[in-house]
Amino acid sequence: MKMNDVTKQHRNLIAGEWVEGAEINENRNPANTDEIVGRYARASRDDAKRAIAAARTAVPAWSSSGPQQRHDLLKKVSDTIAARVDELGELLAREEGKTFAEAKGEVMRASQVFGFFAGETLRQTGDAVDSVRPGVEVMVQREALGVIGLITPWNFPIAIPAWKIAPALAYGNCVVLKPADLTPGCAWALAEILHEAGVPEGVFNLVMGRGSEVGAEILENPEIDAVSFTGSVETGRMVAEKCVAQMKKVQLEMGGKNPLVVLDDADLDTAVDCALNGAFFSTGQRCTASSRLIVTEAIHDRFVEALTEKLRALKVGDPMDGAVHIGPVVDENQLEQNKRYVKIGQEEGATLVCGGEVIEGPTPGHFMTPALFTNTTNEMRINREEIFGPVATVIKVADYNEALRVANDTDFGLSAGICTTSLGHAAHFRRNAEAGMVMVNLPTAGVDYHTPFGGRKGSSYGPREQGQYAREFYTTVKTSYIKA
Repeated sequence: MKMNDVTKQHRNLIAGEWVEGAEINENRNPANTDEIVGRYARASRDDAKRAIAAARTAVPAWSSSGPQQRHDLLKKVSDTIAARVDELGELLAREEGKTFAEAKGEVMRASQVFGFFAGETLRQTGDAVDSVRPGVEVMVQREALGVIGLITPWNFPIAIPAWKIAPALAYGNCVVLKPADLTPGCAWALAEILHEAGVPEGVFNLVMGRGSEVGAEILENPEIDAVSFTGSVETGRMVAEKCVAQMKKVQLEMGGKNPLVVLDDADLDTAVDCALNGAFFSTGQRCTASSRLIVTEAIHDRFVEALTEKLRALKVGDPMDGAVHIGPVVDENQLEQNKRYVKIGQEEGATLVCGGEVIEGPTPGHFMTPALFTNTTNEMRINREEIFGPVATVIKVADYNEALRVANDTDFGLSAGICTTSLGHAAHFRRNAEAGMVMVNLPTAGVDYHTPFGGRKGSSYGPREQGQYAREFYTTVKTSYIKA
């Protein structure tokens, strides 16, 4: 298995060349903070300007390139990622903290995304319609936007860059990627794969660094035509304001406070497994995590007992240990935030049934046992604010109608789930849940790569990501009128 060379400076990719940065970012393993995963160059604002200029220069040739050229590039990237799944999975686990199994799953997701959009290059269609005026033909087609700035988060450090880069390139755009400063390793590996696959000079550029430098330049530079951002609600609103002020197209994926409704008629094992997976796997660091477990009265006590038993059996530790279920929290700041919310929950009067403890591992790391609160109300801060850690709450309700009302009583609307054996309740919930994605007898986290991803309210803004719906953001529509 190829290992990352910790003595190597991993540089930014600008105009087809590997370029040194203004400073070095030491990427450390959250399961062993003594271990340096790699040293990555932080780009300056001037570096970002050069990357944007290179992308602008590359637009005419790439946007007019044939679909076969784009297909072959994306297919090669897909195949290379799949062939390096163990190596990339280990890198991901070491820099972000997911278990090795989850990390390999994410790597394969990135491969599948590139494979899907390789196919999409050959499936781009338009419309030819008759005009209302005799002798006039009308053609409707989609064209590339130009230069796309991509700003990606730390929690899915290869999958989220992949599902932004792949459609951007497939539809003929050029890209400037700024990955999260906390987890640059997977983005750099992806850039290396693209470079070695033969992406033309300037078509794809990687500028690692701070949001205050690189991110600010992407948002403010007039040569950027559109920005796709995934991150916090607070930052997302700032991104939207800056983009709208310059008439840039913008796509935002932000937070979630996702409900999982468990009805009296649910299969208990299914409900518990959905809650366990959705709320706590990936250390709860997913925007689709089931952070609010809304449970009806008759099944409430049995559900809490069964879930608590399974939680106590989970092993927290080194993500490369095959016996571990939950890895570390990504960094000290996130760990401190989790601890604050556990304290807030207790101060609000919720009952901490289990977990919420910082524990020591064999190496210095950010380890926390998964926390479960009961006796909570939907007005509590722990049920209103996104925690983004292994913390979930149980809200007891009387019946389905109250469950639906509570599920929708949130500023977010990304994913919502229900566990029930009633086809009627499942169908009603699917239609009336105020969320972009609805899961029936499935965890709220976990989606397919070929279907649209996104939410409502404070969770998302702009066109959907992934699948064929991605073209709504990465292309613009042109209508042509022709008189013979």
